[in-house]
Amino acid sequence: MIFQTIFECLDCTGWLLFGFLFLLLVDVVKNGRPHGFPPGPWPLPFLGNIFTGVDYRSLEKLSEKYGPVFSVRRGSEKLVFISGYTAIKEALVNQLDSFTDRPIIPLFDVVFKGLGIALSSGYLWKKQRKFANTHLRYFGEGQKSLEHYILVENNFLCDAFRDEQGKPFNPHFIITNAVSNIISSVVFGHRFEYSDPTFRRVLELDNDAVLLAGYAQTQLYDICPALMKYVPGPHQTVHSNYAQIVEFLKSEVKKHQEEWNPDDPRDFIDVYLGEMEKKKEDPQAGFNMETLMVCCLDLIEAGTETLATTLRWALVYMVNYPDIQGKVQSEIDRVIGQSRQPTLADRPNMPYTDAVIHETQRFGNIVPLGFPKMASKDTTLMGYFIPKGTWTTTMLSSSLFDKNEWETPDVFNPEHFLDANGQFRRRDAFLPFSAGKRVCLGEQLAKMELFLFFATLLQRFTILPPPGEMASLEGVQGFTNSPDKFRILAVPR
Repeated sequence: MIFQTIFECLDCTGWLLFGFLFLLLVDVVKNGRPHGFPPGPWPLPFLGNIFTGVDYRSLEKLSEKYGPVFSVRRGSEKLVFISGYTAIKEALVNQLDSFTDRPIIPLFDVVFKGLGIALSSGYLWKKQRKFANTHLRYFGEGQKSLEHYILVENNFLCDAFRDEQGKPFNPHFIITNAVSNIISSVVFGHRFEYSDPTFRRVLELDNDAVLLAGYAQTQLYDICPALMKYVPGPHQTVHSNYAQIVEFLKSEVKKHQEEWNPDDPRDFIDVYLGEMEKKKEDPQAGFNMETLMVCCLDLIEAGTETLATTLRWALVYMVNYPDIQGKVQSEIDRVIGQSRQPTLADRPNMPYTDAVIHETQRFGNIVPLGFPKMASKDTTLMGYFIPKGTWTTTMLSSSLFDKNEWETPDVFNPEHFLDANGQFRRRDAFLPFSAGKRVCLGEQLAKMELFLFFATLLQRFTILPPPGEMASLEGVQGFTNSPDKFRILAVPR
């Protein structure tokens, strides 16, 4: 009777207010913080912490306030961030099976669809990762092909640097093309000329997509994809860029299908086509044409962007710290000389060069947040309860700059990786490739490339800033932390 009287008295404004209060109550009940859940800033109704910065610096400030395990809300989704070496090690190493799944990330799901290697989960992920890992190991250890590919590519890269004739140039896409040619040789069975306009366009599209994916405006898509797919914005560019890259991959796969000889597989695509025939009775493993396309995208992107960005940072640091460059070149001259190329066999005898490369990865902070993971089961981390299905992000930057682990975390200092006798030393908090079961699939290949490309460039050139120019040490924040545009002089030695 009372409710009937109230309803009869409500006008349009009253109904709107009633509806709002009802939805507010539903939001509070549905999205309230569970008992024992990590602390975090108070969220706005419906929107969550939408105005909290998504960059790693903003998140580090939250960590300072709320501790090494804290939470934020994006719309109705609760996200847990894990900061500092101790907490990251507990999550990824000590609790090896707790954070192995991937959440559905709407921005990327449009393209990756939960397939492939990077963004898949469960049985399909295990089968795809194992297959890719076996293929990379076969090339890397069985035939020693990867080192050969890199040594050959180094000659093309140095020729391209030499063609600049000591004049100022931006090395961005020369380096990106060189790096991408290594994984391209594995996936496609061939490299691409630096003058190839089609492949150059693919590299530019991917570079732009990776940059835009880290923008807060782009990530609005993850909060309300049903609405945002009709709204203009950088997310549309991300999707368009990936669509064009996929078309390029389809053309490469089509060529392989036309030339495929199951008795003589040449590369990853050929071997995968063979695996599709073998796994027809196991559809859950995902060996089909659609997954092949996503796997190719995974491998090309993972084997290009972060590694090329690391090498660009290396050049930035060399022009900013010429004394360090001089020490690297002295070691190269002493161990290798000028009569032959550096090889992997030289790395154990070049601790300073190895230390500079590692410090470049640490200080460059290439992937500050890594890819989000998802709690695979109900778990407790650092005293906090994290329900199964919760998004989690390990802030890799917080380990690379952890004041409890590094003597001078905010300084570019290769001594971090050298012992009292000048020999290379490993550091547990060095986690640029993440850790645990989701550790970067291409870690070993990346280490090979970084050493061989870097050592060869400094063997043959002195890298200098153009007169009146100096490469900035401040990064550009996207999904990766990349150098701002810069030019160099490559002076032959």
